[in-house]
Amino acid sequence: MSVTSRSEIILPTTRHGTVAPSRLHALADHWLPRIVLSPTILASLLFVYGFIGFTAYLSLTNSRLMPNGDLVGFDQYMALFELDRWSVAASNLAIFGGLFILICLIAGLLLAVFLDQKIRMEGALRAIYLYPMALSFIVTGAAWKWILNPGLGLEKMVHEWGFQQFSMDWLVDSDMAIYTVVIAGVWQSSGFVMALFLAGLRGVDDSIIKAAMVDGASLPTIYRRIVIPALRPVFFSVLLVLSHIAIKSFDLVMALTAGGPGTSSDVPAIFMYQFSFTRGQLGLGAASAMMMLMTVLAVLVPLIYLETKETRHGH
Repeated sequence: MSVTSRSEIILPTTRHGTVAPSRLHALADHWLPRIVLSPTILASLLFVYGFIGFTAYLSLTNSRLMPNGDLVGFDQYMALFELDRWSVAASNLAIFGGLFILICLIAGLLLAVFLDQKIRMEGALRAIYLYPMALSFIVTGAAWKWILNPGLGLEKMVHEWGFQQFSMDWLVDSDMAIYTVVIAGVWQSSGFVMALFLAGLRGVDDSIIKAAMVDGASLPTIYRRIVIPALRPVFFSVLLVLSHIAIKSFDLVMALTAGGPGTSSDVPAIFMYQFSFTRGQLGLGAASAMMMLMTVLAVLVPLIYLETKETRHGH
C-alpha cells in the first residue's frame, strides 16, 4: 500500500479534530443538491398538489361564492352531470380534442416528411411553419375571428371576387362554431408537431434507409415500414402535448367564439371558470375542474404505461 493511500485511511481528520477537506467535499456533494432543490420541491407540493387536494375537497362541499366546510359528498358531481351545458362542453371537448389531435398528427408528420427530403429553402419553410407557435392563443383566436367573420373576412373577400354563392359562416353557426376552433388550433400547433417529427426523422440511422433502398424498397415503403415505426417515442410526446393543449383550451375559445353562439362552442375550461368565478358556484366549478383532471389522467396514464412497457420489453 502506498504512503498516500495510508494517509487517506489513517488521517480522516486534522490534528485539531476538524473534518478533512475530502470529507467536507463528500458531505457537500451529498447535501447541497438536496438543499438547493428543497424549496422547489416544497413549492411544488404546496402550489400544485396542495391546491389539487384543496380543489378536490371543495368539490365535495356546498361552497358558493366563498369556500366552506359543508360537506355534501358527491352531490356536486351528480348536479354537474345533470346539466345540459356540461354535456355540451364535454361533447365539444371530444370533438375538438379528437379532430385537433388527429389533424395535427397527420399534418405535422406530412410536413416533416416533406422537409426531410432536403429541399431548397428548408430553413425558411421551417420558420414559416413554426411561426404560428410563437403567437399566443389569444392572438390566434382574434386573427381567425376576423378571417372567419362573414362580414369582414374570407366570405366577404370571395363574394367581392364574384362568387356570391360561397358561404363560410361557421363562426355564427351553432352547429359549426366548434370546428372553427379546430381550424385555429391546428393552424397554430401543426408546425410545432412538424418540428418534433422532423427532429425524430433526422435521428433515424441513414444506414438502415440506404440498406433498404439497396434491397429495392421504395421511399413510401421505407417510411411506412422503417422510419415511422422508429418514431414511437415522438408519437408519445406529441400525443401527450396535444392532449394537454386540447383539454385545457380556454383562451383560444374565448378569443374566437367566447363559447358561442350561445353555449354551442363551450368547453369544460370555460364552464369551470364561469361557474367558479362569475356565477358563485365554487363547489360545482371545483367538480368540473376535477373532471378535467380525470380526463388528463385518463389520457396520461395509459400512454405512460404503454411507453414504459415498450421500454421494458426493449431492454
